[in-house]
Amino acid sequence: MATCILIPAYNAEKTIPAVVRECLEHGLPIVLVDDGSTDATSALLSGLPVTLLKHERNLGKGAALKTGFAWAIQAGFDGVVTVDADGQHDVSAIPLLIASAQGGKWGILIASRHTQFEEMAGLRKIWNRIGVWCIWKRTGFEITDSQSGFRYYSREVVKNVSLNSNGYALEMEIFLKAWKSGFTVGSLPVAARVADGRSTSHYRPVKDTFTISMTFLRNM
Repeated sequence: MATCILIPAYNAEKTIPAVVRECLEHGLPIVLVDDGSTDATSALLSGLPVTLLKHERNLGKGAALKTGFAWAIQAGFDGVVTVDADGQHDVSAIPLLIASAQGGKWGILIASRHTQFEEMAGLRKIWNRIGVWCIWKRTGFEITDSQSGFRYYSREVVKNVSLNSNGYALEMEIFLKAWKSGFTVGSLPVAARVADGRSTSHYRPVKDTFTISMTFLRNM
């Protein structure tokens, strides 16, 4: 089964070369969606065997993921692994994530950072714990991390689930809509290199946490 790696990126020139080179070690096709970067993010990929897709302006992480998903479906891939561009994820776990997802027939499998929640900033830590509990009570899925961007998505999920969000809330939206469509969602313990990622992430703790929370409530 063919799987590709999808990296949404925005102004990631400080981290993207190392992330891409390490992902390339796994021998999987990589698509990077440059979400309107104004720095050298795209230029630094010159000469690397990576498919580069670009937004003319910054639309949000969710929009970049949707662009990448559409490309993966058109290219015929059976699965997509998403990796953030800021270097916080341990991409050496990609083969384990793929094998576990396909072996367990998961629609979505999340690389969970639950052992590192105490290292996260206040709102992120609180919402992740609340989110995990709410998702379990509502769906029955015993996931342990609701916000990790390091995930495996099956072709069936990204092809059949209609998505609206353009920001960080898309990762909550796709989770809930996949559940409603009958897909299974699970988590796999994978410690992140940087659990919080505040220094490199574009995540806005108050605004984005609120938007994710509202997405959860709307889809309930």
